[in-house]
Amino acid sequence: MVDTKKEQERDELHRAIWAIADELRGAVDGWDFKNYVLGTMSYRYISENLVNYINEGEADAGNADFDYAAMLYYGSSGQYVQRIF
Repeated sequence: MVDTKKEQERDELHRAIWAIADELRGAVDGWDFKNYVLGTMSYRYISENLVNYINEGEADAGNADFDYAAMLYYGSSGQYVQRIF
């Protein structure tokens, strides 16, 4: 009985997630939307791992306070501004 209830809840959640995805996707083909989302997720995964790799390298080199994601960059106004993620 418990397993059946869990399966029903899982199926209901699955349908709700697909309904939300269909609504967000709109008129875009599902395959194109999937490629866009997976590409974005892959980019984020790679970016976060690169930040962690650089921060670990800096920590190993003795610069424990270094945070690559919070580095300063040169803004369009000609001023150095802190990047906010």
